[in-house]
Amino acid sequence: MKYRLLGRTGVWVSEISLGAMTFGGKDHPIYRQLGGLQRDDVERIVGTALDAGINFIDTADIYSDGESEELLGQVLGQRRRDVVLATKLHAPTGTGPNDNGLSRLHVMQALEDSLRRLRTDHIDLYQIHNFDHLTPLEETLSALDDAVRQGKVRYIGCANLAAWQVSKALGLSARHNQAGFVSVQAYYSLIGRDVERDLVPMAEAEGVGLTVWSPLAGGFLSGKTSRDGAVADQDSRRAHPDYSDFPPFDRERGHDVLDVVRTVAARHQVSPARVALAWLLAQRSVTSVIVGARKVEQLTDNIAATGLTLTEQDLAELDKVSSQPPAYPNWIQQAFAPSRLPRQG
Repeated sequence: MKYRLLGRTGVWVSEISLGAMTFGGKDHPIYRQLGGLQRDDVERIVGTALDAGINFIDTADIYSDGESEELLGQVLGQRRRDVVLATKLHAPTGTGPNDNGLSRLHVMQALEDSLRRLRTDHIDLYQIHNFDHLTPLEETLSALDDAVRQGKVRYIGCANLAAWQVSKALGLSARHNQAGFVSVQAYYSLIGRDVERDLVPMAEAEGVGLTVWSPLAGGFLSGKTSRDGAVADQDSRRAHPDYSDFPPFDRERGHDVLDVVRTVAARHQVSPARVALAWLLAQRSVTSVIVGARKVEQLTDNIAATGLTLTEQDLAELDKVSSQPPAYPNWIQQAFAPSRLPRQG
């Protein structure tokens, strides 16, 4: 396993991290489709990950209505100190009007609940799971800073925010001498490269770590879906109607990308999933790629992506089929950039 620095923290995290969204929820209408793993299976998955050198595990209080955190807390035990443990808050965790969002009231309550479920006295990376348009950023950041000063949180991060929202938050934190976001978690895959337009340049400029969720586009890039819509593995997330279009993408373009992924995979005699993950690991902005698994075999194959080095030909072919046209104002800035170079003669 290789390790990369988490933003500017000086903390090393494994370039493949374990996502815990498949943990728990066997009776939940949504999470049973995503995993529904119980104690024994969770123990095997976590043990396999840790034994392979993974030291970064990501969950959220909403996953399986808190059962993901509970199971993770149960199985970590004495190995808790070996893990950079991350969780998230924002989504509803109850039926009350204040059981969601990023108000100081909810931040403090959600933190205590996560600490209890995870059986720990601190969370290494506490992340807001989305943007709350009702709560001022100042209130949320102040509450998170208090949690850091109390020693209940080591670092704070965010997920699913726009680049301008992250930049604004960093500016507010700096102005008030508060703990700032050290990482942003975003959807990024060969068929979902929107982050390259603004989030990636922002992260690189600000020294913010980038962790990636759904690197296989909800299992699509594992190569088990054909152009006619048939899914070879009925346990796959893409086989379930509720998640067959999540994350969303253009189907025809997606299959064009998948065809090239399969070609590269055949060239290296590996799975398509391993190629898709290796492509992300080859992107300089990526800190860690989060993988979730129902089975140990899936996790083992995903981890093996760390040992796959794509050639320049591989990367060029994948980039050509998957690249997106620049959006405004990116394209006009790129058009004028050469004018800043010194003229010859």
